[in-house]
Amino acid sequence: MNIDIKLHKDDLPEDLDLGNIIAVDGEFMGLNVKRDPLCLIQVSSGNSDAHIIQLDRKNYKAPNLSKMLEDKKITKIFHYGRADMAHIKHYLKITTENILDTKIASKLARSYSDSHSLKVLIKEFINIDISKQFQSSDFGGKLTEAQLKYCANDVIYLHRIHEELNKILVRENRIHLYNDCLKFLKTRVDLDLASFNDDIWSH
Repeated sequence: MNIDIKLHKDDLPEDLDLGNIIAVDGEFMGLNVKRDPLCLIQVSSGNSDAHIIQLDRKNYKAPNLSKMLEDKKITKIFHYGRADMAHIKHYLKITTENILDTKIASKLARSYSDSHSLKVLIKEFINIDISKQFQSSDFGGKLTEAQLKYCANDVIYLHRIHEELNKILVRENRIHLYNDCLKFLKTRVDLDLASFNDDIWSH
C-alpha cells in the first residue's frame, strides 16, 4: 500500500477536508499526562493518507485541528482513545467529540481473544504485519522517516478495522454495550485527569 504522509508544523491547513469520519491518534513523551507532553497528533480520512501535526509545545495553538476534533458532525476513530483524549484535553484545552474506539470494540466483539493491540487487529482484519518498534520512541525532536511511517500506521487502518468489529458487535447483539461504553468515555477521561485512576466499579 502506498501511503501519502504529510507532516504539518503546528496545525492542519485551514482548507483541509478529510470527510465526516476520521481516524485520530496521538504521540506523547510518556503516559503521565501532566508530566509527559503531547508531541504529535495524526489524522487520516481512511484513504491511505496520514496527516501528522507536530504541535508547538510552547503554546499548543492549533485552531484548525482543534475545530476538527471538537466538531460533533465529524466522527473520530481512536484505538484506546482514553490516553489520547486525556492528553488532548490537558494540552489543547478541548474536548474531543463524537468518538469511536477500536480497542473498546475489540474487547466486546473479540471475546475469543485476550489480545486487543492495534498490531493484532491489523494482522487479523487487514492481514498486514506492522512494526511497533517505535512505540516507545522520542517524538519530541526531529522525526525520522521510520517514525513518520509508524505514526501513519496508527491511523490508516482504523476505518476498516472498526467496520469489521462493528459487524461482529451487531451480529452478536453487543452493539448496545459498545455504544454505552462510548458514552462513558469522556467521563473516564475526566476521572483520569482528576487522578481517579482506579476502577471506580471495583470493590
